[in-house]
Amino acid sequence: MLEGLGSLAAAPCIYVIVMLSVLLDVFLPVLPSGFLVVAAATAAAGAGAADAVEAATGTTGSAAVVPDLLVLALCAATASVLGDLAAYRLARRGGARFDRAIARSRRLSSAQDRLGTALVRGGGPLVLLARFAPAGRSVVSLGAGAAHRAVREFLPWSALAGLVWAVYSVSLGYLGGQWLGASWFGAAVSVLALLAAGAAAAYALRRPARTAGPRPGGTA
Repeated sequence: MLEGLGSLAAAPCIYVIVMLSVLLDVFLPVLPSGFLVVAAATAAAGAGAADAVEAATGTTGSAAVVPDLLVLALCAATASVLGDLAAYRLARRGGARFDRAIARSRRLSSAQDRLGTALVRGGGPLVLLARFAPAGRSVVSLGAGAAHRAVREFLPWSALAGLVWAVYSVSLGYLGGQWLGASWFGAAVSVLALLAAGAAAAYALRRPARTAGPRPGGTA
């Protein structure tokens, strides 16, 4: 199991794989970008533990080249923002063709029905919350573009959401690897914690508004 996770992060191309997965899953929410980030961080935790044992025993080994946690988090966060911005621009310019494309995706159209009202109601902070919800990132980015929201209103929250999500995912993988070992079991527990955060975010987004009505003077 340890070797399996180590081989996942054995080459520098893991950064490219993670970035492509995170970048594209705004359009294809079924991509396992969160799992890749968690698994790579779990492998890093295992390699760090192995290096500590080798240093203590005076032995040498062929330690795998694993991603640096900070670089991994920055790559995931950067790809998240770039993907959000690409989806925003596409929706802003897509018009009717974009609406038809969304309608063909059962996952996106279902998420749009569940979360759309909440996202319009909550504004910026819900961009952060929706980053953890299933397909919430897609709904927010595409919805902001379709509604012609100003990029200055959307991009800072997207950047914050991407950074928080990346740091949280990397931290889960690393701590899971430290506490449970760099195995598929440790990675699975960390992924379950990530999914639990997503379920909690989706529940919070679906809760009814506490206010009596929409705020006046909203920007479009």
